[in-house]
Amino acid sequence: MQVGIVGAPNQGKSTFFNAATLAGAEMADYPFTTIKANQGVGYIRIECVCKKDFHTQCNPRQGMCKEGQRFIPVTLLDVAGLVPDAHLGKGLGNQFLNDLSQAAVLIHVIDASGRTNDHGEKVSGYDPCNTIRFLEREIDLWYKGILDKNWGKFTRMVKLDKSKFSEQITTQFTGLGVRENQVLNAMSECKLGEDGTLWSDDDLLNFATKLREAAKPMLIVANKIDVEGAWENYERMLKEFPNYKIIPVSSESELALRRAEKAGIIEYLPGDSKFTVKEPGKLNDKQKHALDTIQHLLDKHGSTGVQQALNAAVLELLGYMAIFPGGVNKLCDSQGRVLPDVFLLPRDSMAIDFAYALHSDFGNKFICAIDVKTKMKAGRDHKLKHRDVFELVCGK
Repeated sequence: MQVGIVGAPNQGKSTFFNAATLAGAEMADYPFTTIKANQGVGYIRIECVCKKDFHTQCNPRQGMCKEGQRFIPVTLLDVAGLVPDAHLGKGLGNQFLNDLSQAAVLIHVIDASGRTNDHGEKVSGYDPCNTIRFLEREIDLWYKGILDKNWGKFTRMVKLDKSKFSEQITTQFTGLGVRENQVLNAMSECKLGEDGTLWSDDDLLNFATKLREAAKPMLIVANKIDVEGAWENYERMLKEFPNYKIIPVSSESELALRRAEKAGIIEYLPGDSKFTVKEPGKLNDKQKHALDTIQHLLDKHGSTGVQQALNAAVLELLGYMAIFPGGVNKLCDSQGRVLPDVFLLPRDSMAIDFAYALHSDFGNKFICAIDVKTKMKAGRDHKLKHRDVFELVCGK
């Protein structure tokens, strides 16, 4: 699973990416700072089961657990900025769209202050709602372009066997993560029958839109929320796009906190509403002012929004949940690490899905699972819940 960080140039994508990963992607005040996709590791934050459920301290193999908060790694992809007509190859359009195909969910970073237009140019009073519509349309037209290239083939196939129609479309979009049930649902929502010869150009675009919405769910980051005018624009976005999850964010503030924490100046957990200065007497005036400004932001909004955006993208939009492997009689592995692993699985996953996620042999030899919290046995079709801990019982 990869989370794509997308948007028009100069909106703060790379700042958001760096704030989430500390990967050091280049940032600058001009378009196309990102030429090639930057890849890094971000983290989903959940309440760990170690302290709350088992009164112990876990030892993660990946990520970390601090103060009862487990940070689970996910791959983040900061892709090149998208400009109008990118679906025709303008700007870095082809590269952007190829990178985009790898992502399971998109985080669209927007300059909520209205000081950057869709071309990445510095302006004043720009409506960031236009940027949301622009990116939607570019991806929709990209999907439609894929359909257009093969529509003749699809319609010829329909004349021979209508039952293969949705299957063939799904095959064409497999690389974008489209599933056949999504194709069928999109056809149903658009009220389109399995006879492509009757579809108009508008039908194709509407169908492409529905596919994009299903296969590439998108969260909006209202970035630079601490800049004058941004909050008013954010409230307008909420009204104009009620179907989107829109989160107010200050990527620069989060990046400053993460760097200060790494340098040992403060103690801070990503997503918290406060931080602690370790040695206040050693701060210079510039550092004091910067940290005071950030704390004012945290007091007003509850967080910088970066961690909340990552969590919402994976846990809400994708509906993933965290499942821990563990033993009823022993929570540690052969090396003594307590609850070292945690897996992110899609909603509606069952015990057998968890077994296969651990290893194909566990799935093939599955007998039952045991809920470590309740000590109850569960069959292969038992539906899992967020923060479950299960032991697998497998045959030889």
